[in-house]
Amino acid sequence: MSIVLARIDSRLVHGQVLEAWVPHVNADCIVVANDDVAAASFQCMVMQAAIPSSIKLIIGTLEETASILSSAELLKKRVLLLFATSEDALKVRAFGVEYPKLNLGNMHSSDGKDRYTCTIALDHEDIEKLQEIEMQGVKIVSQCVPADREQSWQKLIRSGGR
Repeated sequence: MSIVLARIDSRLVHGQVLEAWVPHVNADCIVVANDDVAAASFQCMVMQAAIPSSIKLIIGTLEETASILSSAELLKKRVLLLFATSEDALKVRAFGVEYPKLNLGNMHSSDGKDRYTCTIALDHEDIEKLQEIEMQGVKIVSQCVPADREQSWQKLIRSGGR
């Protein structure tokens, strides 16, 4: 198994992931790591219906993700690993999932979050979690779609939120 892209995208499986990222990284499997979605059978069914039959979709809890990714079933797969939040991305690492690079795609705004780009809003907790992930040797970049130039998330933070 090869993780070809690890991405935080609060929308998880949606058109941008399917139409831009899957072909760009040549993924043939999407793994969604999220406790809430794994427990929501209707949401799982909707995501499965959106995925082309040539792409395998697996949705698991954060704890299950390590065993999912190390399963024989995914041995020869090119996996796009999706997280909804920075917390999910950090917790999965604590369960033993290694990824060398983390893409910040869409992190929606809510109360208490500052907007750093049109698609990324972070609060103090997000920044702390991302710093912890980075201290573990993961390169963290912001890149909404493959056509965009990737940039360091630290550069976003230094520019300040609005």
